[in-house]
Amino acid sequence: MGSPESPPDWTLVEVAVPRQSERLPGISMAGFRQHVAAPADIAMVAHPSVTLFVDLSEGDGLVYDAHGRRERGSTVVGLVPGELRVSGRAAGRIECLQIRLSPVVAAAVLGPPTEFGGTVTSLEDVWGRDAGRAEDRLRAATSWDERFTVAANLLGQRPTAHPSLDPEVAVVWWRMHTSRGRVRVDDLANEVGWSRKRLWSRFRSQIGLTPKRAAQLMRFDHAAHLLAAGNAAAWVAAASGYADQSHLHREVTAFTGATPTVVATAPWLAIDGSAWPASQT
Repeated sequence: MGSPESPPDWTLVEVAVPRQSERLPGISMAGFRQHVAAPADIAMVAHPSVTLFVDLSEGDGLVYDAHGRRERGSTVVGLVPGELRVSGRAAGRIECLQIRLSPVVAAAVLGPPTEFGGTVTSLEDVWGRDAGRAEDRLRAATSWDERFTVAANLLGQRPTAHPSLDPEVAVVWWRMHTSRGRVRVDDLANEVGWSRKRLWSRFRSQIGLTPKRAAQLMRFDHAAHLLAAGNAAAWVAAASGYADQSHLHREVTAFTGATPTVVATAPWLAIDGSAWPASQT
């Protein structure tokens, strides 16, 4: 993330999410459509998921930049990509389907999360020709509801040749997620019947993060949303389990390269509250 910037005019952006009854475990989706030919330049923040961006824009579409690596079009963003920006200016509308996958689901439909790490990868490099076919089917859909159904079917039809995560690793990730990172690694190891050393090794080899780093990511995600909701940094630090405000400042800076004040006004988080309500995050 860079210096503070004026949030985009989100009144120009249509945001759609699936109906509550149609949401799937470990999968969250949102559709974004900007009808006017205005430039897009959005700083994104880390999220505890592997994220697919299916670019359905007219013209050149969107560009994703992380650590100087640039990808255009449909992409896969791994866990903790660091400073990530999305930019572009379509000839007509800018349109994108964003799909967040828990690492458990991502392992089945994309491959091990460790293959992506903190990178941005072309969806075509991951799915081959299936990526183009998926885009064609999504473009042909006549509504966001239909697109969500198509996307869910595409994910469900992916080959399951990829090795799944150990059940213990999946349980530990779920416990971290539900506790928002406020759980001790030793307690998690005892819960699944593993030693701390074994948990650390298996978790890192399959998720791509250490258990400690994953818990920090969960805690940061919770804190970022509290900051974006207008809460004071000192209160957010206490509510998120940080030792103090300085601790919050250090971890927010480590994940985003920005201060809590900047994250509180991050353009992407401004719409995140609409596209990804608390019941989903």
